[in-house]
Order: sequence, then structure tokens, then C-alpha cells
Amino acid sequence: MKYVFLSAFAVLVLLSVVAWRIQPENTARGKIPLVWVSDDNPARREQIALFNRLHPQYDLRLDPSNTGMEKVIVQSLAGVGPDIFDCYDGFQLSAYVRSGIAWDVTDELKKAGIDVENEVWKAVHPNIIHEGRVYGFPTNAAVNAIWFHKDLFDKYGVPYPKGPWTWDEFVEVAKKLTIRDKNGRPVQFGFLMDWWNWYHFVLQWGGRLYTPDGTRCIIDSPQAIAAVQFMQDLIYKHKVMPSPVEEAAMATQGGWGSGTITWFGAKKGAMALGGRWWLCTLRSYQGLRLGAVESPHGPYRVFRGYGRASLINRNSPRREHALKFLLYLASREYNELINHQADALAPVKRYSYTEKYLHDPAFPEEDFNAVWRDAMNYAVPDEISPFVNGQAVQRILNKQLDLVKSNQKSAADALRTAARQINEEIQKTIQRDPELRRRYEALVKGQQARTSAPP
Repeated sequence: MKYVFLSAFAVLVLLSVVAWRIQPENTARGKIPLVWVSDDNPARREQIALFNRLHPQYDLRLDPSNTGMEKVIVQSLAGVGPDIFDCYDGFQLSAYVRSGIAWDVTDELKKAGIDVENEVWKAVHPNIIHEGRVYGFPTNAAVNAIWFHKDLFDKYGVPYPKGPWTWDEFVEVAKKLTIRDKNGRPVQFGFLMDWWNWYHFVLQWGGRLYTPDGTRCIIDSPQAIAAVQFMQDLIYKHKVMPSPVEEAAMATQGGWGSGTITWFGAKKGAMALGGRWWLCTLRSYQGLRLGAVESPHGPYRVFRGYGRASLINRNSPRREHALKFLLYLASREYNELINHQADALAPVKRYSYTEKYLHDPAFPEEDFNAVWRDAMNYAVPDEISPFVNGQAVQRILNKQLDLVKSNQKSAADALRTAARQINEEIQKTIQRDPELRRRYEALVKGQQARTSAPP
């Protein structure tokens, strides 16, 4: 197995070098090239153009074809990686740090007068801070709230919702806005949601994915089960959200599109759970009268916070130049651009406490920006465990949650299966990695000592 892995690694390195050698040279003459591996969101064009205008000595370019943690690590270790790359969660950051490709910029940012821990939203700290050291800077920050169509509320005589409110209150509103024809077929749903929002609900019911030290998955707790059961109830008990069968049926009727944002834009749902970044798509729809309100809450008024960050390749020969990009992410110009584009929220908190953010002259009808900013104060980042691959965990959870969504499994059965499989993954991971195994065993021994200590 060891030799198979080494052979595969060598092939990946070779292919990376070949790809790097044959890439077209389009760097502007006399300028220092910088390559940023990020997604191909159209908003990146303007973000890159602004950097190049502010720093004419550089030629920053986007590379959307080499995203993915494994690609970035392999290419960077081979010496052909990007100068800058994105990081989406704490597990990725841990992997980048442990592989030796993430540059520790703690001291550099301090010298520039940037207080990362206090200036940026806490919900994105896990994307940039690892064991007390800073390895990057956030590109945005996000939290989900409830979008709603004002004209649909007006049409059915339902008052616009106001927060804070509970899910019980929400269900009653959603029922009034779920419309079916005389044959019982759905014409309009009260609510639309992506099921990857499961952690939003688990948090609100007081559940956790892992124990605080990350040694064990506890997604099968009574609190987590109750949260996911409520998600299932929105479909099959309260009938305010489409089932997979109803989604497919609506899709065949035309005009349904693909994806929750598209469905909401087409007014197939009166309300939806989503981020401010939805505006990047919703602004392209003509004639929408949108409103937004804080998400309902369960026993706890807390919301999932998330975002994206950029790190610098420690092996890049241009890493000192790439530092200019991180300083750009902290600048007024960049933060105001993010807020204007609605690419979620600006990473630096103070730029969301301005009149320019609350009332963008280019979009006077958007009177809801305070909703996202205020909800960020209740946002909690995703949990991670250093002892398991977050992508493997997500695959396990997605499979089980799909069964809950399609009503093939109860929340309890699905989450018990998920917890068992994730804990098996933890054991596999620590068996492969001696360093992680030592850390794991030390934590477990500490737990046992505390448990056996006399009161």
C-alpha cells in the first residue's frame, strides 16, 4: 500500500509539473505575477481587477482549475503550486499547516497593524487561525437568514415576519403560504432549503458533531436527532417543504430550474433559508420584491457561521509579494467591494457598520442588510476534529441525510449510523498517522483520569 501511495503521489507531481510547464505565459511585461487558486465566481473578476489597479506592479490571475485541497498540497510540495489559495474550513487549514505549505503570517500581519482576532468575524477564525497562529485572512463571512417574497406575502394577506422568532411560529406562517391545486399538487411551497444546512438546526437544538476535544463523534445525541427530525417533519408532517419526489415532479413541469436559489427566484417558494451571497444570483431576476428576516431559532438562538479565506503558499518564491494580497483583503477598498457585490459580508466587521453597507445607493430596494450583520453576532463556526478527514465525514452525513430527506430512514437511525461510521473513520485515521495517534491517546487518557478522579 505504501508503494502504491508513493507511485500515485509521483504521478500527480509529474502531471502537475507538466501542466505548469505548458501553461500559457500571459503575465504582463515588467509585472510580478501572482496566481490565486479560487472558485470561478464571476465576482472574482472585479476583485482581481481592483487589486491590480491598486497595485499596478502586480499581475494577479485566477486559477479555478486547480481548486481542491489535495491538488493544492501536491502541487505546492512539488514547487509548482499557486502563490495564494483558498481555505474553506478548519480541517483544510489543519491539513495545509501539517503538510507544511501554509505560511504563518502572524507576525507579518501584526507588523501591518492588523489585529485579526478582534477585527474579523469570529465565525471565520477556524479558517485562518490554527493553534494560536494566523495563516491567512478571510475573503468573506456568512450566516444564513430567511429570504421571503413580499408580493407572495401580500397576495395571501400574511404579515411580513419579524425576528427573533421560533420555528413553531415559522411553521404556522409557512403553512399559510403553501399552496396546492385541487388535486393536491404543489403550486407553491412555504419554505425551501438545502439539506446541507443540517448543522444550523443541530446547533439550535443544542447538539454537537464531536466532543469538545474531537476524539469522538456524537451526532447521534438526543439533541441532534431532534433537530434532524424537525427537518424531516417540515416535509412529511408539516408539508411546507418539497420532498425529493415533489422536487422532481415540479422540475418536469418546466420553469423550476435547478437548485434552491433558482427555485426561490422563480417564486416556487415563499421563503428560503440562505445567505446574503444569494443576491449574486437573485439580483439577475427582474421584478423581485425581496425581504429578509433573522432565521427562526430552536431552544438556542444561534446560527451556523461560515466563509472563505485565502492562505499563502509557504514554498512560493513570491510569498513576500503575495502578502500584499492579504493586506488587500483587510483594506477598505476590498471590504466595501465585497459588501457592494453581496459576496456575503465583508470579512472586517467594521465595514458592515456603515451607512454605505446598510443602504447601497446602487440597490436602494435592498432594505435588509442589517439582518445579515446582526445575525453574525450569533454565528458559530463549524466544528472540526483533527482526527478525521472532514470530507469523509461530510460524505457519510450526506448519504444518511439523503435517506432522511427521502423518508427512507428516521433521523435517529440515520444519525446513529453516521456516528458509528465517523467514529470508525477516526480510528482508521489515527492508525495511519502516528503523530495523531499520540495526540488522540493523550486526550483519551486525560478524559479517563478526570472521570476516575474522586469528587
